[in-house]
Amino acid sequence: MKAMVIQEYGAAEQFVEQEFPMPEIQPGHVIIKVAATSVNPLDTKIRAGLVQANPPFPAILHGDVAGIVTEVGEGVEDLSVGDEVFGFAGGLKNYQGALADYMQADARLLAKKPDNLAFGEAAALPVVFITAWRALIDRAQIQPKDKVLIHAGTGGVGHIAIQIAKWAGAQVYTTVSSEEKAEIARQLGADETINYKQESVEEYVTRCTNGQGFDVVFDTVGTDNMDLSFQAARVSGTVATIAARSTHDLSPLHGKNLTLHVVFIATPLLYGQDFDTHSEALEAMASLTADGYVRPLLDDTLYSFQEVAEAHAKVEAGQARGKVVLLR
Repeated sequence: MKAMVIQEYGAAEQFVEQEFPMPEIQPGHVIIKVAATSVNPLDTKIRAGLVQANPPFPAILHGDVAGIVTEVGEGVEDLSVGDEVFGFAGGLKNYQGALADYMQADARLLAKKPDNLAFGEAAALPVVFITAWRALIDRAQIQPKDKVLIHAGTGGVGHIAIQIAKWAGAQVYTTVSSEEKAEIARQLGADETINYKQESVEEYVTRCTNGQGFDVVFDTVGTDNMDLSFQAARVSGTVATIAARSTHDLSPLHGKNLTLHVVFIATPLLYGQDFDTHSEALEAMASLTADGYVRPLLDDTLYSFQEVAEAHAKVEAGQARGKVVLLR
């Protein structure tokens, strides 16, 4: 089989095509004929060596995958040859990634793809959906009528978080940087948009919550935005973040009796833990997409696997509008 690989950590331009032997099926695993994958910031950070994921070189990256099961290992009961599947299943440590013709994946990291999703759409979902689900449903445990603030509502995780929070019955607020993005956020289900370039935290907390603060704040940006999230949360509220690789003054947490949750999508693959929680999120992803509650926002440009360097460069430059998808 062919795969796009890197030989060392570095820039996107180093991806090259290489021949590999077909994976040999292992118990509890399936082999997938890969149809599509997508680019997440996690993928670009692993490629650059900024996240210690330790894939063996030559490394086949990318965690998001959609494709067709071609072989089923011993002990796998829920999947069969011919099933169309999607999930976050590799691209770090000893888990082969999706940038290949075929991929062996732990069956616990996959779900059956709903018929109403094309392979490209399915490949855009797993990382962002599982991340948003774990942050909002598992950890923050949002409730109907909660005032939920989602930062960067048209970003990869943010645009899915809006749809999940709306499905859960929350009042959804989101930050954006332009009227165009505000319109997209409203179409996704946001009840109120906040142009963070025009309003301060104090101003939009006053306007949207009568100065009380939000019940739940979901920070998908990190760095200084985490401090703004502490400021926007109500007393005894909850902040969830997916970007905690920075130093912060945590005294606002103490002063407002806040709860802080940090969510990292790669925990099952890195530590061999949380597979059950991961599987529950996969089941929710399949159900909510099948029922039409969640759809991915895709960038206008579709890439081939051989164009993975260009796809990474677009994501790193912040030029993507929605998820960047690659089709095999």
